[in-house]
Amino acid sequence: MRSWRRLSEFGRTRGGRRGVLVVSAVGLAVVAVAAILITTRTPGDPVADGARVGGGVPALGGPEGPAVLGLPRVPWAGGPAYYARFPAAAAAGWTDPRFFPIGVWFESVIQQDNVDLDKAAGLNTYVELTDTSKMALVRSNGMFAILSKPLPGYGSETVAWLITDEADMTYGPGWDPWTGRDGWNTCIPIQNEHGQCGYSVMQALSDRLPKDGRPRYANFGKGVLLWESDAEAERFVNNYTDFTSADLYNYTDPHQPPEDRRAAQYGALIDRMHKLDATDGNRQPIWAFIEVGHPFTENDAPTINGDQIAGAVWNSLIHEARGIIYFNHNFGGPCISQHVLRDKCGAAIRPTVTEVNRQITELAPVLSTQSYQWTFHPALDTMLKEHDGSYYVFAMPGPGSRTGNYTLALPEGVLSTHAEVLYENRQVPIGPAGLTDSFDAEYQYHIYRITP
Repeated sequence: MRSWRRLSEFGRTRGGRRGVLVVSAVGLAVVAVAAILITTRTPGDPVADGARVGGGVPALGGPEGPAVLGLPRVPWAGGPAYYARFPAAAAAGWTDPRFFPIGVWFESVIQQDNVDLDKAAGLNTYVELTDTSKMALVRSNGMFAILSKPLPGYGSETVAWLITDEADMTYGPGWDPWTGRDGWNTCIPIQNEHGQCGYSVMQALSDRLPKDGRPRYANFGKGVLLWESDAEAERFVNNYTDFTSADLYNYTDPHQPPEDRRAAQYGALIDRMHKLDATDGNRQPIWAFIEVGHPFTENDAPTINGDQIAGAVWNSLIHEARGIIYFNHNFGGPCISQHVLRDKCGAAIRPTVTEVNRQITELAPVLSTQSYQWTFHPALDTMLKEHDGSYYVFAMPGPGSRTGNYTLALPEGVLSTHAEVLYENRQVPIGPAGLTDSFDAEYQYHIYRITP
């Protein structure tokens, strides 16, 4: 196969920090601790800039109806039913509770073994593809695509349009005119290093996309997540997209403080997005970006391992991420690659990623339900769901929490003598105080099924 740079024709530097990211010619290419009010985190609670395409759903409530346990439900966008308003997504089966989006960023699909490897790893969605990709191959294999422009032969596999990637970082928050050229310092006038025409770019690129009822998606990075005020950031989040994602690599970014290299920080990003998203009274699905290798050019930057990937994914889901996207490009380190989940560079982490994706897919009907609000333990990030007569508790250490034993207090109505620990082939007893278990690493997660 030709080199990635030739396949995609050109690249750019993401914020001058992460390595060169190839893009298409168009642009730049479970569950919020049950919204529990724990002490370590609180989930997310202009028209002149343009309204979000397709709108959203009310910030509270959902289709689940009365709370079976007598507990309030977490705010959410509606789960898979959210996509019913978009014909292409609905026809693709995205409204099915058994489907959960698991994507990979900017791949190429040239031949059958490309798809075979991706499907074997548990992926089901391509978030951006090279211009040389064969859409018929994507379609015939039951995979889905989110594209920044129509590719030759596209059809039912293309469920959404990508407006752009990280306009918040590249162009900054503002309505200054834009030259139309991709990259840093292309606003008019150049206000500073980052530019101030991000809203102009989002609007211009959104206007270029087909007006065919497909949902609009964009990815946001450090601008929305760290650098910008709430007022600046929420304009990006609320005015252009029908679903969006959070993109900051705490485990591998050499510019992040060492204390932030924890799985819990990935969930905190989802909380930030939920908070911003809720400011307009509507909600949209928030997806999580997780790196699977060495995405920075600095060779001395950390490289993520399998356990950390698993922890980052599940912490994001606990904080109500509604989709997962893997960033599978290595720009530094000992093994440069644009296909980490396919080639030898991902040999060490691929089994873990595959297993995590299997778990997500198996638990999709559970993840597709609206969570309850409940505090199991103030030091843990947790989520409570009910499905098919059983209760599911997802738990792992929260930000800054120590490892060790914790007792999870169960709500009244969740009654049993024991809890099955899924994927660990064991049970834990339930006593008057709840269930007690050990969390031996900051990235360790446990999923309990309790059947009264």
